[in-house]
Order: sequence, then C-alpha cells, then structure tokens
Amino acid sequence: MLKFGADMSCCCELQGCNEGAKVLGVIFDLDGTLLDSERATRGVLNEFLARYGKELDREKEDKKRLGMTQKDTAAIMVTDYELPLTPDQFISEITPIYRERWAKAKALPGANRLIKHLQKNGVPMALASNSLREYIDAKISYHKGWKESFSVILGSDQVKAGKPSPYLFEEAAKKMGVDAINCLVIEDSLVGVKAANAAKMKIVAVPSRREADCNGLANVVLHSLLEFQPELWGLPPFDDWLDDTLPIEPIHLSGLYVTGCLEEATDNATLALPDQAVGLYLGWANIDTDRKFKILASINLDFSCVAYKKIRVYLIDSNSDLKQKQNMQISLVGYIRTWDNKELSSIAFDKLEEYKSIARASLDLPSFTCL
Repeated sequence: MLKFGADMSCCCELQGCNEGAKVLGVIFDLDGTLLDSERATRGVLNEFLARYGKELDREKEDKKRLGMTQKDTAAIMVTDYELPLTPDQFISEITPIYRERWAKAKALPGANRLIKHLQKNGVPMALASNSLREYIDAKISYHKGWKESFSVILGSDQVKAGKPSPYLFEEAAKKMGVDAINCLVIEDSLVGVKAANAAKMKIVAVPSRREADCNGLANVVLHSLLEFQPELWGLPPFDDWLDDTLPIEPIHLSGLYVTGCLEEATDNATLALPDQAVGLYLGWANIDTDRKFKILASINLDFSCVAYKKIRVYLIDSNSDLKQKQNMQISLVGYIRTWDNKELSSIAFDKLEEYKSIARASLDLPSFTCL
C-alpha cells in the first residue's frame, strides 16, 4: 500500500518526536486550533467600528491580537480607534454580536477525528484557551460531544494570567494529574506556543498563514490536524484509513470552474476555506446540478495572489468537454495526503494518474458517498 497520508504527515523533520518522556495527556487550544471561530466572526469588528464612524485598519488587525486575552484586546481597541468607550463598555457592546456568530463556527479539518480518537483510547484531554470560561462553554456547546470529551476546561479568567504566560497549561496539567513533561500541547498561535514552551511541554503547532512565526518554536509544525500522527508521540495510532485514503467530514465548496481551477464563490476568497484545508483530496463535483463527476482536488497555498489558495480540480473517468467557464459545486469526502508545494503545484502525469487511481477506487466505497 502507498500510504501517502502516513508518509507525508508533517512539514518538518519528525525524528525524535517520541524521544524522552512519554505523552500521557494532550492539551488543546480552542480558537484556530479546533474551531474556525475567527472565520465565523470575521466582519464583526468592522460592523461594530462603523457604528462609531470608524474604519477598520485591516493591515493593523492582521498583525496583532491573535491569542490575546479579551481585556487586553479591548484596551488596545479603545485606544487604537479612539472609541468613546471604556474597555468594559467595549466588551459589553460587542460580545452579543460575537455570541451570535459562534453558532456558525465549524470544527477545523481533523479536529473531531482527533478528539474522538483520543477519547476512545482513554487519553486525558484538556482545553486551555485565552477566552473567558463562559465563552469557551458557549462555543463548544454547538459541537456534539466536545464538552464531555475534556476532563479539564480552562479559560484565562481562571488563572493568574493568560498566554503567553504558562499558567493555563500548568493548571491544566495539574488538574489532569499529568506532569508537564508528559503533556503535549496542540496550538495555532505564537502566544500559545510561547506559553507551552514556558510550561516546558511538547508542542505541535498548526498555524494559520498569519502565525508562521511560531514555526521555529514548536517541536513539530503541521498544515492541519489531518496530518497528526499519534504514534509519533507514543499515543495509539489511528485505525480509520481505508487503504490509501481517509474518510473525512465533507468540505463543500462552490464557485466558477475556470481552466481546471475552482474560483471560490465569495467576495473574499480567504473566507471560504481555513488555511488548514490544504492537501490532496477526493470527492464529487456537480455541474449544472444534474451532472456528477468523481474528482481529485489539490488545495495549495499560493501567496502570489490575493486569494492565496489554489483549488485545482481533476476530473476522473470523464471524457466530457467542459466549458471554459461554468459553475461547479464540489464535495470533498476523502483525504489522501498533505500539501507538498513542489509536487502538488504541478503534479507529473504518472503521479497524477496514480492519485486518480487511488481516488477512483475509494469513491466506489460506501464510506466516500457524496453527501
């Protein structure tokens, strides 16, 4: 078996991950690590500032505040935009808007799979977030089984200081009954990675494009949780791969199919997919609502364009001549392997046929039915 997913799961050197103390507990961050809350709430700040005649400074916002506590963020916002509010007033006015959007926040690729796997195998798990505890409870309430899966849930208001201080992770380990040296932290932000380092814990980073600075501080950096290999940390391995493919929760996209690529149907293409959705997938495409095709889809990062994600769609077993431009809806139902900039940016013909063969066989199985 080819096992592309298993062979290519990390974007950095993995030797030595399981050296030293055994991992006995896993501590997760929430926003940006398990939950795509930032994408669900994007636009809230802009709408709020407009009430006071202020305009969002996108360049400024993109460079700060990820991972900060609510109080710190509120104080900076009031100062930066010269709002006629105290930090507490800012929080009380904007929080209800955020609460409405949290219901739409989706689990990031691989999050549900990893949570269920660790729970099934009796691995203690904690949730440690810079959000307030009541906000954490509100966010995870929309995701079945999440609250019950974590033996410990901590917010920044339950410790002396939030990240990048180590207190959240230290308290989580203490409540799990696991020594810090035996804890693995899974984070997406620089402040979270710094906090885990300060707590002297092992670290897996799954950063967004804007959090690339944390790459050098983590033990391992992944593109998504679909790449996570528990066995590299002495944890029970996944057993859900079907030969060379992994069934996933469907990812639905729609847009304009233009010369082999899908242009996402959104005013801002960065909104449609999280950064962690890169890789090689298989699934189904609908064209003109009544025509369905098996597809192989490569989602790559391309920083030369505004959208910065390139979705290339390869039709399988179809001799149909598609129009140069036409609407297409795709459902990605399986995962083959991680993103490799050198290979997947221009897949060689023989390798492409190999991947198509894998996708073709898998899409005939019940586990990959189009939903």
